[in-house]
Amino acid sequence: MAAEPTRSAHDLALTLVALADVAKRIIVGRKLRSSQLGETLLPKRVALPVFASDALSSVAYAPDEVFLVLAAAGGATAYAYSWKVALAVALVMLTVVASYRQNVRAYPSGGGDYEVATVNLGRTAGTTVASALLVDYVLTVAVSISAGVDNAGAALDFVNGHEPTYACLLILALAALNLRGVRESGTWFAIPTYGFMVAIFGMAAWGLGRDLLGTLPEVESAGLEIVPQAGYEDTITTVALVFLLARAFSSGCAALTGVEAISNGVPAFRKPKSANAATTLLMLGALSIAMILSIITLARDMGLKYVDPHHLDRLVQADGSPLPEGYDQHTVIAQIARGVFDHFDPAFYFVIAMTGVILVLAANTAFNGFPVLASILAKDGYLPRQLASRGDRLAYSNGILILAVFAMVLVVVFDAQTTRLIQLYIVGVFVSFTLSQLGMIRHWTRHLRTEVDPVARRRMVRSRAINAFGLGMTGLVLVIVLVTKFLAGAWIAILAMGTFFMIMKSIRRHYDTVAEELAIEADDQVLPTRVHAIVLVSKVHKPTMRALAYAKASRPNVLEAVLVATDPVDRDRIVEEWDRRGIDVPLKILDSPYREIIRPIVEYAKAIRKAQPRGVVAVFIPEYVVGRWWEQLLHNQTALRLKTRLLFTPGVMMTSVPYQLRSSRIGEERALRQEEAMKASRAYGPWSENRRRDT
Repeated sequence: MAAEPTRSAHDLALTLVALADVAKRIIVGRKLRSSQLGETLLPKRVALPVFASDALSSVAYAPDEVFLVLAAAGGATAYAYSWKVALAVALVMLTVVASYRQNVRAYPSGGGDYEVATVNLGRTAGTTVASALLVDYVLTVAVSISAGVDNAGAALDFVNGHEPTYACLLILALAALNLRGVRESGTWFAIPTYGFMVAIFGMAAWGLGRDLLGTLPEVESAGLEIVPQAGYEDTITTVALVFLLARAFSSGCAALTGVEAISNGVPAFRKPKSANAATTLLMLGALSIAMILSIITLARDMGLKYVDPHHLDRLVQADGSPLPEGYDQHTVIAQIARGVFDHFDPAFYFVIAMTGVILVLAANTAFNGFPVLASILAKDGYLPRQLASRGDRLAYSNGILILAVFAMVLVVVFDAQTTRLIQLYIVGVFVSFTLSQLGMIRHWTRHLRTEVDPVARRRMVRSRAINAFGLGMTGLVLVIVLVTKFLAGAWIAILAMGTFFMIMKSIRRHYDTVAEELAIEADDQVLPTRVHAIVLVSKVHKPTMRALAYAKASRPNVLEAVLVATDPVDRDRIVEEWDRRGIDVPLKILDSPYREIIRPIVEYAKAIRKAQPRGVVAVFIPEYVVGRWWEQLLHNQTALRLKTRLLFTPGVMMTSVPYQLRSSRIGEERALRQEEAMKASRAYGPWSENRRRDT
C-alpha cells in the first residue's frame, strides 16, 4: 500500500511529460524526417513575402526619416530636394539588386555575403561580413517589431506605455511560428505581405490619379510651419546643404535593409534555386523602388510637414502659435492615406492595418536569414556547432531562439523606441554590401584568367562591371552613413560588430586548437605497456564483488582493490571480512587521517602513472542505480566528485560498474511509460502524422 502514492506521483509526472510533449507538438508541429527537407522549399510566390518583407516594410519608416532630416532646414525649401534624395536611394537600390543577382548565381549555397567575402577576400573579411550581418539581423527584428508596436499604439490605447512588453511577446510569437518550419510560416506571412503591397500601390495609384485630375487634397500637417533647427535659421551654405542631403540620403538608405536576405536564403528556394532567387530579387527591387518613390512624391505634393517626434516644438501653426496640447504627429503613410482616402475611411484603415502588420512580420526575414547564416558559421567553426543542427521541424531551432533572445534584449534596453534603434541600423548591411562587391570583382577576375569561351567571358566581364559599379556606390553610401550617423548611435552597432568578430575568432581558434590536439600521431595506436587496475571499495557487498569480477574479465596486468580508511574500526571490519571471504584480490589500504576520500585516490593514481609513464591506470567505480530522484541525492555523490577529478588526470581511465537496486525498476517502468506516452502524443495529437495522412 505504501508504494501506491509513489506510483500515483510517477503517473502524474508521466502525464505532465506527455502533456508537455503535446504542447510542444501544438507549437512546433509534428516532427519531420530528414528526407522531408524538400517539402520545406519555397516557390517564388511564397519566397517573395518571406524574404522581402523587411525591405518592403522599410518604406513605412524610410520616407519618415528623409523628411525628418530635411526638416532641419525649415522644411519647405529643403523638401524640394526630397524627390532627388528618393532617386538617389532608388539608384542605389537598383545597383544593389543588380549586384546581388550576380551573387546568387555564383554562390547558390546560401552563404551570401559571408561566403563571397571568405572565398575571395579571406577569412578575416568573411568574419567581418558575418559579424555585420548577425548584428543587422538582430537590429532588423528589434526595429521592425518596435515600429510595428508604435504603429499599433495609435489605434490600441492599452499598448501605450507597455511597448517593450508587447514587442517581446510579438518576438516570441514570431519565433514560435518559425520553429514550425519555413514553409508553414511563409504561408502565414504571404497574405499580409501581399495585403501591404495592395494597400500601398492602391493608395499611390489613387493619389497620383487625383493629382493628375487636380483633386489631390493636402495632408493634415500641410498648414503647419517648421521652425528651422539651430544653425539653419538663415540661408544655409553649400557645405551645410550637402551635409543635410547626405544625412537625408543615408537615412533613406534604410530602405535597402533586407535585400541581402535573399542571397542568404537561396537554399530555401525551389529548383532552379539561383534563377528563382534572382527573379525574386528583381521583383523585390522593382516593388521597393516604386513604393518609396510614390510615397515621397505624394508626401511632397500634399504639403507634408514632418519633424522628429521628440522635438514637436519645432512644428508650429501658420500664425506662429504653438500646437495644441497633446498634438499627435502621425506617420507619413498615415497622413497620406488620410488625405488620399478622405471620403473612404475603410481604405484608410486598411492601409494603416497592413502597414502595422508588415512592420511586425518584416522581422521574419531575419528569422529566416540569421539561423541559416549561423548554421554556416557553425559548420565553419566560427560559432558553436549546436547552431548547425536542425530541430524537429527541420528548422535551425537554436539560431531562431538565440535571435529572439538578442532582439528582446535590444527592445528592453532601448525601450522599444524606433527613433533610437534606427540610428544603429544599416551600418552592418552596407559593410557587408561593400565587401561582397569587392569579393565578386575578385571572383570574376579569377575566373576570367582561365575562361576561354567568348560568350562566357563577355558574361563575366558584364557581371564584373556591375559589381564594380556596386562597389563604388555601396562604398560611398557606407562612408556617408559612418560620417552622418556615427555619433547618433552607429558607434554602438560598430562596437557590437567588433564584439561578434572577436567572439567568432576566439571560437575558431579554440576549434582549430582542439583539432590540432586530436590529430592522430604515429604513437597513438601503440598499446600501453601495462594496465594497472584498481577497484574502489567502500564496503564488502554485491556492487564491490561485481566490480571485481568485471575488472578480472578485462585481464589487466595488475589488479588490486583500494580502500580509503577514514575510520580505524570500519577499516578493521572490512579487512576482516575481506580475509574471511578469501577474496583473491589484494586489498590496498590508503589511510586518510583528515577523512578525505577523493584526494588519496587521485594521488595514488597519479603515483602509479608516474612510476609507469607508458602504462594506463584503470579505475573501476561501483555505482548504485536507483529509480527515484531523491535516492540519487543519497547515493553516488562521492563517485561523481571522484570522476570529475579523475577526468583531468592524464593516463587514467574510469569505468562505472552499475548495480541496479530494486527501485531502479521504477525508473525503467517510468522510461517505458514515457516513451509510450510520447508515441501516443505523436500518433493521436492535434498535428499527428496519421491524422494529416487521413485528411
